[in-house]
Amino acid sequence: MTSRLVHKQLEGGVATITLDSPPNRNALSVRLLTDLEDRLNWALAEPEARVIVLTATGTVFCSGADLKEQRQEPQRGAGDAPVTASFPEILSLIWESPKPVICALNGTARAGGLGLVAACDFAIAPLSASFAFSEVRLGVVPAMIAVPVLRRVNPRAAAEYFLTGEVFDARTAQEIGLVTRAVEDVPATVAHYAEMLIKGGPEALAITKRLVREVPQMSFDEGLRQMAILSAQRFTSEEGQEGIAAFMEKRPPKWC
Repeated sequence: MTSRLVHKQLEGGVATITLDSPPNRNALSVRLLTDLEDRLNWALAEPEARVIVLTATGTVFCSGADLKEQRQEPQRGAGDAPVTASFPEILSLIWESPKPVICALNGTARAGGLGLVAACDFAIAPLSASFAFSEVRLGVVPAMIAVPVLRRVNPRAAAEYFLTGEVFDARTAQEIGLVTRAVEDVPATVAHYAEMLIKGGPEALAITKRLVREVPQMSFDEGLRQMAILSAQRFTSEEGQEGIAAFMEKRPPKWC
C-alpha cells in the first residue's frame, strides 16, 4: 500500500496537517495534492477541530510545482499550475475555511508553496527561512498563487519579487505582508496563536474571517449599515448570549 505524503493529527482542538515528502522538497506532486485535499476536508469536517495548522517535515516547507511531473506531462499544467485540478480547490479550501488556518513554516518556501502560505490566515516563519517567486526564471508565471498572494502582499513588493524572482528573507516576508511573524521559535508561537483562537466562538471566528475581507470593499455608509445589522444579530445569537453569560458569570464559555 502506498504511504501517505500528508499526515493528520488532532490534539486539543488543533488539527495538524503535515506535508511529508522531503525527498522532493515537499513539491506539489499529484500524490501530495491529492492527500492534502483529503486531509483538509477531514479537518474541516471534524467537529473537534477548532484550529487547523499546516506544516511540513524536512528543511523546506514547499518548493512549488513538481517540475519532473510538469516536464513529463506538460499538457496537464503550465507555470505554477499544478498537474491536477485540485490545487485551486486546495487554495480555496484554505482561504474559505470557517476555521482559522495557521501555516507553521519549517523552512524555505518557493513559488507555488507561497500560495499555500498566503492562503492561510496566519503564517509563522523561522528567521532562517527564505522565500522566492521563482517562476519567471523558469519562463513561467506565478499565475494561480497570485490570487491569494496579491491579497496579502503590498503591490510594490509584489511587483519587485514577482518580476525579479529574487530570494528574500523571513524579516522581509513579514514586512511585505507575506507572513504574519518571523520568529526564532515557530512551535511556541504557533501554540500561542492556537490557544488564543480556541478561546473565540466558532461562529464568531468564521464570520470575522469574512468580515476582514469583505468590509474594506464596501463603501463607508454601506459598511456601517451592514455591520450594524450583523452586530445586532450576533449579540442576540445563541453563541453571543452564551459568551456574554460566561463573561458575567466569570466562567469559560461552552466552546472552550
